[in-house]
Amino acid sequence: MIAHLLRSLLQGILVILAVGLIAFSMFRFVGDPIASLAGQESTDADRAELTERLGLNDPFPVQFGRFLAHAASGDFGISYRQARPVADLLAERLPATLELAVLSALFAFVVGIALGVYAAINRRGVIANGVMVLSLIGVSLPTFLIGIGLIYLFAVELRWLPSFGRGDVVHIGWWTTGLLTDTGRKSLVLPVLTLGFFQLTLIMRLVRAEMLETMRTDYVRFARARGIPERRIQFRHALRNTMVPVVTIVGLQLGSVIAFAIVTETVFQWPGLGALFVNAVQFVDIPVMAAYLMFVAFVFAAVNFLTDFVYLLIDPRLRH
Repeated sequence: MIAHLLRSLLQGILVILAVGLIAFSMFRFVGDPIASLAGQESTDADRAELTERLGLNDPFPVQFGRFLAHAASGDFGISYRQARPVADLLAERLPATLELAVLSALFAFVVGIALGVYAAINRRGVIANGVMVLSLIGVSLPTFLIGIGLIYLFAVELRWLPSFGRGDVVHIGWWTTGLLTDTGRKSLVLPVLTLGFFQLTLIMRLVRAEMLETMRTDYVRFARARGIPERRIQFRHALRNTMVPVVTIVGLQLGSVIAFAIVTETVFQWPGLGALFVNAVQFVDIPVMAAYLMFVAFVFAAVNFLTDFVYLLIDPRLRH
């Protein structure tokens, strides 16, 4: 068990290093940061001095090694555009992204499992069939279109919810949250629904398919033959075995929610890491782009490690 977790941890570290190397290599071809920083009126001497000061004249291995050494201590360099430490920029935007991602993941996980179990138990019911049709719509529509549709319905037509921004936030140390204010909670509703809807439909369809497959296994038939109540069979035996593949999808989707929140944050002008990354791409802010992708790689590696640990808790057979 410990060897399995250590192997998973080592794989996560290798993934982070590989993503950092690929990102740093790709960003050499996305544009010239000196042109964005120096401006049109700068001279060749000014450009040369700025290039030397930023260390861009050094060979690529030296630049990448310096970035890794500083990143290991939490120093991701200075933003080319804002002339501020990248770590400070990430710390300012991180609460907004994590709050949105965690609430979206909880919404997708809880509602997706509940609807999936209901659709499996009542697979011939009208409501269950309606839920499956809705899931097809959720899987087919792109995220930005779902967001625009929700904005039009709830913000433009009904005027119940705000269409952009985070609302009022409360500072708790360095952390900021909108859950403690009325406008903050209202501002969260549409982005959470938009970001979590696709994950919800995916989890729901997976739970339904795995639940139906598990209900046809021999041990379930044996449990029925012993006279065990149907509800106990469904929730204690079938659902528990269904959760093993579901945990895999949920783990991957949690990382995806954080990584691909860029579209949702852009649609709703959400002040998170996704919006910061989009601005960094526009201005060729290489330290911010590299730090963001390293953070995404770390999230995926951490979620994968936690998923492996949950496997061992759910299925005792994997411990051997």
